[in-house]
Amino acid sequence: MESNLVPLDIIIPVYNEGQNIVDVLDSFKIYVHTKFRVLVCYDHEKDNTLPVIKAYSSEFKIITIKNKGKGVHGAIITGFDSSRAECVIVFPADDTFNAPILDKMHDKFREGNDVVVASRFMKGGRREGCPLLKSALVRTASFTLFWFSSIPIRDASNGFRLFSRRTLDTILIESKLGFTYSLELVVKTNRLNWKIGEVPSSWIERTKGVSRFRVIQWLPHYIRWYLYGLGTTWLQLKNVKQK
Repeated sequence: MESNLVPLDIIIPVYNEGQNIVDVLDSFKIYVHTKFRVLVCYDHEKDNTLPVIKAYSSEFKIITIKNKGKGVHGAIITGFDSSRAECVIVFPADDTFNAPILDKMHDKFREGNDVVVASRFMKGGRREGCPLLKSALVRTASFTLFWFSSIPIRDASNGFRLFSRRTLDTILIESKLGFTYSLELVVKTNRLNWKIGEVPSSWIERTKGVSRFRVIQWLPHYIRWYLYGLGTTWLQLKNVKQK
């Protein structure tokens, strides 16, 4: 890693998050001690997040990057491509309560984990206000992958997680939609037998702005990587598409 680069890039995909972004950035000021940059990835120039960021004063660097693709998936991949740090955290644009665990996630990375998951379902984690269908799907997928595969984490579906530079530089991301890339990177990292860690986190459904999570639309894509994860254990599959 070049000496002038920070150890951690925090990628925040946004879509009109002007109501939320200041509280998120303020939480970083208070709780994050690892040196970091924030990469804010947006879809269009009229996004109401942009003027708020322009007026925001901080000691850490904030870079705004226009989405080179489409939707939240394109924004995150654009962030990955723009990142140069030794590890990257994808962070929700409405999350004002999980900044205290970012240093812990970075510590886990320094211990040798290529993926670090912010887990809602391990001891110390919690989830509040989730719609019933969404809750049932994510809990079932995470529970069964933990107990019936070799994936050593209790929350396989959360998009809030850390990825090492090795992971992003090595693994080819085949997903094209939503947050499904996140499950894909976990199951492929596991197939490569690289270390995966987790820390407890909170998840509270947003009260401001509009959620961009699309359960029914994205479900077939999650199923693909869910079966991939089971195939590693039960069929002893080893192949991983790499860059």
